Amino acid sequence: MSAMKKHITLHTDGGARGNPGPAGAGAVAYDEKGGTVKEASEYLGERTNNYAEYYAVAMGLEMIAKHFGKNQCKGLDVSVKMDSELICKQLNNEYQVKEETLFPLYIRVHNLQVSTFPHVSFAHVPRAENKRADALANEAMDKA
Repeated sequence: MSAMKKHITLHTDGGARGNPGPAGAGAVAYDEKGGTVKEASEYLGERTNNYAEYYAVAMGLEMIAKHFGKNQCKGLDVSVKMDSELICKQLNNEYQVKEETLFPLYIRVHNLQVSTFPHVSFAHVPRAENKRADALANEAMDKA
């Protein structure tokens, strides 16, 4: 009898003060009960807002991979929630990635999907539903 798939919700957010400007990324992973599993934030230097949004997704998935281990991640059901509609649509292959600086991050996320996260989905949420990830991204920018 196979165990039920463990579900993780990953909220990610990136931002830049100015575009480009001092940028930061934030990610927070929650379990089925809404408890915080792990969170991360990182200052990214002078970057665009879209770069920071992408970076946050890659950073969040890598944080989960490190926390659970690659093998366990293959059985995880991961819902990535972000308030960037553009990045969400690109990751869902509804839009092409046209900005050259974003392509390596798109590939990084794609490679994580292939190697570690076969059960991952990307959803756009209103900014109000992304407060903690937003706070982490802002904390990172404050380090500038």
